[in-house]
Amino acid sequence: MALMGDQADASRARHPDETGFVERDGVRVFWERYGEGERTVLFLPTWTFVHARIWKAQIPYFARHFRVVTFDPRGNGRSDRPTEQSAYDEREFMQDALDVLDACDVQRAVVVALSRGAQRGLLLAAEHPERVERIAFLAPMFPVTARSLATRAAFHPRTAGLVHRRPLTTRGFGKFNVWYWSHGGYADFVEWWTAQMLPEPHSTKQTEDSIAWAHETDGTTLGLSFTAAPAAPFTRRAQRQLAERVRCPVLVIHGTRDKATAYADGNALARVTGARLETLRGVGHLAHARKPVAVNLALREFAEGGRRDPTVHRADGRKRALYISSPIGLGHAQRDIAIARELRGLVDGIQIDWLAQHPVTRVLEAEGERIHPASEHLASESGHVEAESAEHDLHCFHAWRRMDEILINNFMVFHDVVREDRYDLWVGDEAWELDYYLHENPGEKRASYAWLTDFVGWLPMPDGGAREALLTADYNAQMVEHVAAHPGLRDRAIFVGNPEDIVDERLGPQLPMIRDWTERNFEFSGYVTGFDPGTFGDRAELRDQLGFGEDEKVCIVSVGGSGVGADLLRRVIQSFESAKRQVPELRMIAVAGPRIDPQALPRREGLEVVAYVHNLYRHLAACDVAVVQGGLTTAMELTASGRPFLYFPLRQHFEQQMHVAHRLDRYGAGRRMDFETADPDVIAAAIAEEVGRPVAYRHVETDGARRAAEKLAELL
Repeated sequence: MALMGDQADASRARHPDETGFVERDGVRVFWERYGEGERTVLFLPTWTFVHARIWKAQIPYFARHFRVVTFDPRGNGRSDRPTEQSAYDEREFMQDALDVLDACDVQRAVVVALSRGAQRGLLLAAEHPERVERIAFLAPMFPVTARSLATRAAFHPRTAGLVHRRPLTTRGFGKFNVWYWSHGGYADFVEWWTAQMLPEPHSTKQTEDSIAWAHETDGTTLGLSFTAAPAAPFTRRAQRQLAERVRCPVLVIHGTRDKATAYADGNALARVTGARLETLRGVGHLAHARKPVAVNLALREFAEGGRRDPTVHRADGRKRALYISSPIGLGHAQRDIAIARELRGLVDGIQIDWLAQHPVTRVLEAEGERIHPASEHLASESGHVEAESAEHDLHCFHAWRRMDEILINNFMVFHDVVREDRYDLWVGDEAWELDYYLHENPGEKRASYAWLTDFVGWLPMPDGGAREALLTADYNAQMVEHVAAHPGLRDRAIFVGNPEDIVDERLGPQLPMIRDWTERNFEFSGYVTGFDPGTFGDRAELRDQLGFGEDEKVCIVSVGGSGVGADLLRRVIQSFESAKRQVPELRMIAVAGPRIDPQALPRREGLEVVAYVHNLYRHLAACDVAVVQGGLTTAMELTASGRPFLYFPLRQHFEQQMHVAHRLDRYGAGRRMDFETADPDVIAAAIAEEVGRPVAYRHVETDGARRAAEKLAELL
């Protein structure tokens, strides 16, 4: 037994509080426990095709409200792969569930079963009713209708042997053949079966997950689990008799587009057990993955016995806004604070709460803003991004795709907050999970909603080839479809910038040009810096306030609010001695930011390394040159203050490489550098050339925060 599961996987929204194995007849089964609620929810494994990670969109949410237990099925994940067919009988899976509950000291649980897991779930509820408080079936395998004749035939004594012989065809359901799986056809079957389970468009990430998990087992093992003894013979009579023995409350959730287990079978199970049937129109087999919000809410209501906590309505009459600011860097926080400040001037007495995480909370706390207590439940997006990065390299698009578990967790945190408390306005600044899941679940909107962003459109990097071009276009197509299907869901869509800041690219083949589509669907606030350089007064006075000497040439090195820029910081530090020789009066200050330990950076005599600096833009306005990453905020702060700077876009980061670079080119700002070719000597020479150089950038407006706040105030 081990406490605190593997912390290395930063893509996970929550790690287990306890892990272990149960062992019976020489077979070890791996289990995990999360949370400490009074009730326990047991998520049963489904077919050996996948393991317990298939519940990743449910576990973090339910672990905040219940104790959650999962285990990997025999034959996949971290459980053993026995070679005897009888080891995969449904009674063995049922006993595994009992053994795991005992190991976790759970006497009684709410059970959730998916697909073939319905067989072991029925058996568990029928034979051990004292252990099952209530049971929910998702897309259950319950072959009793005419739609499931093929399933029953595959297990009929007279025809079951056919699946062990070389098939006459491997097209369509001919792939459902044990001989084929163990004779080179397993990969082909995996791709085909995954497509059957996920017929919905825009299912690329769920498809990749399913295929990857299926390859953690093999065709021979899957064949053993496929042909092992079911909970009851696959006949109408036997299956119905088994279901009739279930006496606890039952919920059935089934999609009408399910190609793996017939919707008619789920309907039949609901009738036999007296269950409530939740029908998901147009949804396939893996509803919990494709429609996790709807499934999570239905399961939670069921687990709580059908109780829904009413929304609290406040009687003080004050307008209230909930602000969600992207934690990827600190730029969003600076501009959002500026917008919030202006909004308070326009809406008397408004209360603004922030649902935020580190490092944004560092800025908010310094400004005295109110951070909602539920923020502690947010999973770290910055931590995930940092884990995805290499040496000055971050494949932004793929990092975001692999953050899906974190995003659904964070949306469910948001949903809990607005379910329990009333707000008049929700503001999401690049809060991607909020915008995506609201469009997927428009019925969950219960306040005015405003969306802000400074770029539109995922773009493929050249190295990504045709596959990445297809994926980015698919994500963009879904965005276009979302907005077209629910044009009024965003009460305000605000682009932080101007139309000319938008790249001259298309959202994808047969899709609109990005600028044309953005102009049709967004309003423009102009850029929001969060400050007006004109208020700094005399620059010499500002330098004196900050402790910069009159004869010093100050170089500020900053890489933003995440830890991704640590490699750039180190390389610029290595350039200091050479730069100092070329500019004797040089003073270099390296700003580590809130997520990089200053003690982990190299030291040089005369070089200053500092931690987080609040309102860094004042230091940037006073410096003689700056070296920064390719993030938009810091670069635009330098542009607004008219300071020379070098910027190094992260490799494979489409936003920095394309969207930000395009905007800086329009402003005539900055000197773009390539981290791969810029060694310390090259950087030193560039610093020497740029330090104190007069610039003539395009003017950056100073009323962007006011304009954005006015658009928000109209909603109140």
